Amino acid sequence: MPFVEDGPAPRIEEGWFRWDRPLAAVKPEWVDGYRHLNMGYYLVAYDLQTDRLWPHIGLGAGLREAGLGTFAAEAWLDYQREMTEAMPIGAESMVLAADEKRLLVRHRMFHFEQGWTASEHEVLYLCVDLGIRRVTPWPEALRERLSGLATGAPPRRLALRRRGA
Repeated sequence: MPFVEDGPAPRIEEGWFRWDRPLAAVKPEWVDGYRHLNMGYYLVAYDLQTDRLWPHIGLGAGLREAGLGTFAAEAWLDYQREMTEAMPIGAESMVLAADEKRLLVRHRMFHFEQGWTASEHEVLYLCVDLGIRRVTPWPEALRERLSGLATGAPPRRLALRRRGA
C-alpha cells in the first residue's frame, strides 16, 4: 500500500495525530458472514492508518530513498465494538516510545461521526535496511524526531524492549 505523502496534515492533540476526515468506510468486501468488519480487515484499516501517519513523523519517501523502511515485529489488537458495512472509520495514532531502532505506536479506530471506539492496536516497528533485510539504527535526526514525538504513555500490551532484556 502506498504512503499518503500528499494527504491532509493531522493536528496533534494530547499526543494523538488526528485527522478531520475519515480514513475509509467499511467496504462490502470487508464484511463477513456476521455482517460486521472481518477481523483481518481491522489490520488492513490499521495498515492504511500507518501509511497515512508515516510521512508526518518522518517515515515516508525520504526514509525509503535512504534504503530504509519499517517492519512490524509485534502487534496487539483488541475489538471493543462492531463496525458494520458503510460505517465511516476514523483513526488516530500516538507515538508511545522510540529508541535507536524501534518505534512503539498505538492506533485507535472509531466511528468517525459518533466517536465511539471500535478497536485499539499497538505495534512495535523496527527500522530495517531494505538492501540487506536486517534491523539497523534510525538515522540520527530521525531518531531524535521520533524520541521527541514519543508521549511516554504506557502501552496496554507491548513494550519497546523485550521484558527481561
